[in-house]
Amino acid sequence: MSAKESKKFYRFCYRAIGPVLRFVRPFKVVGAENICEGAAIICANHSAMIDPFHIALSLDVDTQLHILGKIELFRIPIISTILNKLGMIPVDRGTADAGSVKRSMYYLKKGEKIVIFPEGTRMSEHDATAAKTGAVKLAERTRSPIIPVFIPRKKPAFRRSPIIFGEPYYIEKLSERRSASDYARLSEELMNKIQAMEGAL
Repeated sequence: MSAKESKKFYRFCYRAIGPVLRFVRPFKVVGAENICEGAAIICANHSAMIDPFHIALSLDVDTQLHILGKIELFRIPIISTILNKLGMIPVDRGTADAGSVKRSMYYLKKGEKIVIFPEGTRMSEHDATAAKTGAVKLAERTRSPIIPVFIPRKKPAFRRSPIIFGEPYYIEKLSERRSASDYARLSEELMNKIQAMEGAL
């Protein structure tokens, strides 16, 4: 499918599904002014399947988001076809997935936006895990801004939940190569930025 066809399909799904989700799971966007133009890596905490939809619907219909999702979803017939048409990016979470990195870089270099959940999976309120380092590595390599997003874990049906967009920031590219612990620290800082926005509720 061409990029033009993918955008057309994305807009169709946005308009078809958006009104239903907005009615059943209404939300309000906080910090819309922080959604910068052009390429960006949107990073959010993740606790429910609806989170990617809320992020997508927070932006306008013409801004196609390329959301990174677990590769297992792309192995399900019909579902995989839909996800590919939407421009989603499969990620094999158990490996250093070079394919997902290349596709992410491709979209960023085209000036488009990708969505990454640094925790790597849906997390409950009592779970804790180290954030994956892919987002900060991509931000450094492509010099794209990271937009941190906080999504409340509790999103009751028919009650408006806030989706908070924080200020975009860059990962400085250094002359020397960063260590694994450096990237782990940067990822932790990213998650701290996301969690800190909970105080705005």
